[in-house]
Amino acid sequence: MEKIYLSSFLRVILTLIFLSTKPSHALIDIGINPPLIPNPRLHKAYIALQAWKHAMISDPNGFTSNWYGPKVCNYTGVFCAASPDDPYVTTVAGIDINHANIAGSLPEELGLLTDLSLFHINSNRFFGKIPESFKKLNLLYELDISNNQFNGGFPYVVLYLPSLKFLDIRFNQFSGSIPSQLFDLKLDALFFNNNNFQSSLPTNLGNSPVSVIVMANNGLTGCFPSSSLVKMAGTLKEIVMTNNGFTGCLKPELGALKGMNVFDVSSNELVGSLPDAIGKMESLEQLNVANNKLSGYIPESICSLPKLKNFTFSSNFFISEPSKCLKVRSKDDTKNCIPYRPFQRSPMECKAFYAHPLDCSISGCSPPSPPPPPPRMNHWP
Repeated sequence: MEKIYLSSFLRVILTLIFLSTKPSHALIDIGINPPLIPNPRLHKAYIALQAWKHAMISDPNGFTSNWYGPKVCNYTGVFCAASPDDPYVTTVAGIDINHANIAGSLPEELGLLTDLSLFHINSNRFFGKIPESFKKLNLLYELDISNNQFNGGFPYVVLYLPSLKFLDIRFNQFSGSIPSQLFDLKLDALFFNNNNFQSSLPTNLGNSPVSVIVMANNGLTGCFPSSSLVKMAGTLKEIVMTNNGFTGCLKPELGALKGMNVFDVSSNELVGSLPDAIGKMESLEQLNVANNKLSGYIPESICSLPKLKNFTFSSNFFISEPSKCLKVRSKDDTKNCIPYRPFQRSPMECKAFYAHPLDCSISGCSPPSPPPPPPRMNHWP
């Protein structure tokens, strides 16, 4: 009887030790046998999701509270579908745990989810690096890891995803340079704004087929890539480059972007005049060139654009705007040097600027351009 009691006691102790140990790989529930999981792919998904569950250190809203047991297709935020190569095999096709406020890391086991086409984890507190095993996700179509705490250099693993069309890594702590390979991917939408990237843009930017690209609020520098953007005229609809350090001028060739809806280059170091050719962007709805060092006249052709809803050119050194601009639905012309308009720069500030106007060649980006016409000093407020 004593031997039986000791044997039972030891079994309990060993079980407690096993359960209190947190291994580096996925824990598979003791009561779950592979036969209870419908197919090998879902079994791999079970391993991957259990590993991820154990890599989460905080889930205050209990978003993953039902992530246990073999029925992974019932897990909150996990979506299953028929496999592309076999309609009779169910696989994990998508993960969407946006806005769950979960903290933790991404384990290498996530590379077992080889049927995954959608991975959305925005607005959480995930940190660390993107696992190298993501290279195995050949079907991944959308990757959204925005608004987390990922850090380090650009996540190069995304460059190995052949099916990727949507990439969103904004609002993280990535730093360093932007790899040229990024613009050779067949993406439709690209967001890498609000990180700490500090470099010039690669010369092959124009290779990208994206319709939307947002790179705002980084430390990007170099000459404004007018020529590269023109190469994207067939697909590009929206570009947001605000709050970087781009220099040089906006070139007339930008008028070729006839399909552009949103063009935001505010808060950079752009100089020179606003090209009349921008008035050829016939689809333009929002134009923002605020907070640069642009000068001269506002072309009437811009304010005559048929779809223009918002035109912001505040905090520059423009000296005139046509009456047509007053009819734009939403407009901001403050902090310029425009006579008779309210909230302009002081006459002293305007005179000082035009005494030494900034030329397009000041940053080595363009040959010298003709100087702007002299302002009518006596009309300044």
